[in-house]
Amino acid sequence: MLKTQLDEYVTKYETKDFIKDDPVQFIHRFNNKNDIEIAGFIASMFAYGKREVFISKLNYIFSLMDNKPHEYVKSFDYKDNEIKNCDYRFSKDCDLIEVLRILNILYSEKETLESLFKYSYSQKGEVWGMFQGVVDYFYSRVKEDKVTKGFYHLLPNPAKKSALKRMNMLLRWFIRSGCVDIGIWNFVKKSELLIPLDTHSAKIGRKLGLLKRNDNAYESVIELTDNLKTFDSQDPVKYDFALFGYGVNNPE
Repeated sequence: MLKTQLDEYVTKYETKDFIKDDPVQFIHRFNNKNDIEIAGFIASMFAYGKREVFISKLNYIFSLMDNKPHEYVKSFDYKDNEIKNCDYRFSKDCDLIEVLRILNILYSEKETLESLFKYSYSQKGEVWGMFQGVVDYFYSRVKEDKVTKGFYHLLPNPAKKSALKRMNMLLRWFIRSGCVDIGIWNFVKKSELLIPLDTHSAKIGRKLGLLKRNDNAYESVIELTDNLKTFDSQDPVKYDFALFGYGVNNPE
């Protein structure tokens, strides 16, 4: 039975050993909640492409912050910053600098990423709308002449109905709890989470008959998540580990 097999993969792969090769490792490096939130937010933005490449880039970025992301953001000086050689694929140094400048505004207003996400959720009442509210906060404050298109790749617009894999992954990290995900936020239920859909999970989903759509966009996220809810309606996104595990154990 497919559910039994997937449950076995969840048990096998949702372990501490998963952390070392995954971008989730960056939130496990900190104990302070503000450090964790900022580290997770930045790590999720860069989590695409080859893992070894973006993990190396993130190690470098956090080293520039002296591995004190909250302190760095709070004292960030737009004109005198150390963000150099942080270009990664579509984004340039200036794009990350603008993200940090806006985070500085947020934290200087005595707000946090949690309060921003929570307020947006209270206004929209569902996850996708929450993402839109968060992204709108950054879009409304960006200095257009200071960024490239890479800024909008780091923070994609939910209105365009892409999969938002990295945002959904970030939310999984912060809402679920266990040895991998850390459950520091509680204003969204696990049952509301959406699968962090990427090329790999979409391919496995189709192979298992859980995804019929051919695109990897919003509608596919909903379809796959809804089908995973038939296995566990309260925690469907735990099967993110199972899709990963199935791919590892059943290569073509």
